[in-house]
Amino acid sequence: MRIVLPVHHFPPRYSAGAELYTYRLARWLQKHGHEVEVIAIEDIDRGSTTQIDARLDRYDDIPVWRLSFNLMAAPQRRRWEFDNELLGAWFETYFQRQRPDLVHFQAGYLIGVAPIFAAANQHVPTLLTLHDYWFLCPQHTLQRSNGELCVTVPGDPAVCARCRMWGNDPYVRIGRRLPLSLRTLAEKLPLDADTALMTLRRERLQAALSTIRAVIAPSRYMYGRFDQMVAPGRLVFSRYGFDGEHLIKDLARGTRETMRFGYIGQIAPHKGVHVLVDAFRRLHTSYYQAVELHIWGGLDVQPSYSQSLKRAADADSRIKLQGRFDRIRLPEVLGSFDYSVIPSIWFENSPFSILESHSAGIPVITSDLGGMAELVDVGQNGLVFRPGDAIDLARIMQSVLDNAELNVRLQSGARQRFVRDTDDEMQQLTRLYEVAHKGFSD
Repeated sequence: MRIVLPVHHFPPRYSAGAELYTYRLARWLQKHGHEVEVIAIEDIDRGSTTQIDARLDRYDDIPVWRLSFNLMAAPQRRRWEFDNELLGAWFETYFQRQRPDLVHFQAGYLIGVAPIFAAANQHVPTLLTLHDYWFLCPQHTLQRSNGELCVTVPGDPAVCARCRMWGNDPYVRIGRRLPLSLRTLAEKLPLDADTALMTLRRERLQAALSTIRAVIAPSRYMYGRFDQMVAPGRLVFSRYGFDGEHLIKDLARGTRETMRFGYIGQIAPHKGVHVLVDAFRRLHTSYYQAVELHIWGGLDVQPSYSQSLKRAADADSRIKLQGRFDRIRLPEVLGSFDYSVIPSIWFENSPFSILESHSAGIPVITSDLGGMAELVDVGQNGLVFRPGDAIDLARIMQSVLDNAELNVRLQSGARQRFVRDTDDEMQQLTRLYEVAHKGFSD
């Protein structure tokens, strides 16, 4: 089959979860005889506001169309954040020229809905994998600008409009300076134009979802958030697969004199790295002679946030901010951990860091939230804590320091944790491809 994989970003410049998943998917499809092209957004702050700059590149022998345009200067920027007519026109021309058998969208951020409608107009069957909550929330994370989580999406689009406004500059800076009572009042002011735009966003996204043959949710939590938005039979639960045979399984973990807690991922507030640092600084050693925290991730993405972490690390020599690392070093990095900690304060979907840790036989300590908690058998291969609560996280981390029996049980349980392999996931996925393609052909 000729398969197209649109995604918001793609390596080598970008290497978060959806990007790495798309790369792995493209490689597997190529290996199994399919013809694949990736389409990714490279830049949104340079070039024209009236024309797409499209460059065909190759990454690890994968053809990649890298698209650039100046969204930041576009007069219709806010609509283009979810329904970009430039992208719609480019994709329509692309589908006419390439005539792919199927297009598999990866989330919706930056790509938006216009390319989905372009595929429908050209009678190209589509699938969508939900890597985040963009189709529910313009913030992507179901996390409001004041830090609260949206357990239920507000029925009134005005609530989302205000949240979106107060989550962006200059309103962020204004909000920090206002007393709480004044900000609360300001956040209730009517925003007719913003509310109308948010209403349109909801309508367009719902219409786009109705054209998609299969919407794939990689976690049961994600599935539950979308079961009212996607027609019965079109929403599919499919856990990510992961091949971890190459990861080091160090049987000495948990018995070394120095207990090492580790974090791998984005260095950003919604990832809760500050919660982990705060919790770690509360620990005291007893059974172990020493304890360390190793944090791996790019420190240049949000410099001010990273600076606050650096100040905390400077005050505690046990905290090591390691920065980025080449993925080829993953076995080495994971092999240095006794525990992986995933402290996110949003409804993570199905973090690769947990799957990688389990594949390497490393127990996980994670927020009791979203798709994170469902990946852990509490007391067997990991533990959970109250999201955003550094004191509770410190209590959990202290328990594995102080309780040798618990530590041994978690280390042993993690080495026995089954992780779905890539072939199993991909075989389910290609069956969905065949059904979607046949349905359009009939």
